[in-house]
Amino acid sequence: MLASSPAAAAGGGGVSWRSASAIVAGVETGFHVLKIIGYSRTKDAPNGKRIESRPFRVGGRTWHARYYPNGDKSDAIDFISLYIDLEDTVDKALKAQVKISLLDQDRKPVPSYSLITRVVNFSDVRAWGFDKFIKREALEKSEHLKDDSFSVRFDVTVMKDVHTQDTPIVVVPPSDMHRHFGDLLLSKEGADVEFRVRKKKFYAHRSVLAARSPVFKKALLGPMKEGARTNTIPIDDMEAEVFAALLTFMYTDKLPDMKEQEESAMTQHLLVAADRYNLERLKLICEDKLCKHIDTGSAATILALAEQHSCQGLKEACFDFLSASTTLKAVMETEGFEYLTKSCPSILKELLSKGISG
Repeated sequence: MLASSPAAAAGGGGVSWRSASAIVAGVETGFHVLKIIGYSRTKDAPNGKRIESRPFRVGGRTWHARYYPNGDKSDAIDFISLYIDLEDTVDKALKAQVKISLLDQDRKPVPSYSLITRVVNFSDVRAWGFDKFIKREALEKSEHLKDDSFSVRFDVTVMKDVHTQDTPIVVVPPSDMHRHFGDLLLSKEGADVEFRVRKKKFYAHRSVLAARSPVFKKALLGPMKEGARTNTIPIDDMEAEVFAALLTFMYTDKLPDMKEQEESAMTQHLLVAADRYNLERLKLICEDKLCKHIDTGSAATILALAEQHSCQGLKEACFDFLSASTTLKAVMETEGFEYLTKSCPSILKELLSKGISG
């Protein structure tokens, strides 16, 4: 089932829809939200078969969205294709630009799947969009597909009074390199190295890992590369979920979404992995995240982690938290503080030197 309309608003017991548009300095803008309900059933459509949204109006013109569950042509059969189509017949140039965005569960555009067309003369081409908007496999593994449904937003900007301007307008979309590398990791195409983490196997590309980590570069492209090429590489001191998140970052420069209650523990494990594989950016990201998770129950454990992995910023954040004597007394009663004193005895001296004592 397709539910489509411009703009979303919560109301009553579900979601209602209403139009939204604006006129700004010679352009008229509006957006249309297309919700695909029962996604798995739409996959029965053959390659090249489209499903159209109901009509909507922007810029005084009537449009509709096209959804191809199995791609609009043979070389896009593994992808979802999305287009916008002008229904009206026009006798003069109608220039417009369209941004198509996958929406997350908060109905916000997902940056890695927000693509912008160039300025298009729709009186000539009628329809425009993206034949390889998102791989079905990537959508199905994401949290953006929920209850067999997902939503896409079409932002349309219609140029008003473009008349005598002959200079072409070039709009450069944001880089989507991370999306392509993420798809490469998911598809396993061309993978030439295999890891076994606990009982789970992961497939990756040695050139990507070597480019991102000097440790992997030495292991995969150095003197021991022949052994690494022929055998599965075991990693027994890391959880599979942590290694999966590590690979995701190495391919996309982003961390996967985490549940709030799991973020602190996962981030601590990722910091250890980042230090091990010399991923400085990931290490700093983890430090920043953990600064927001310092509390009475975690302060001692996070401080020990900061000390063991040379995270000075995180360490100072822990000291700031412990600066109140009542806070330090509460932390000293936790199991984490006992671990801190045994594993990092020098920390106690630093606490005293800073005038922090219980």
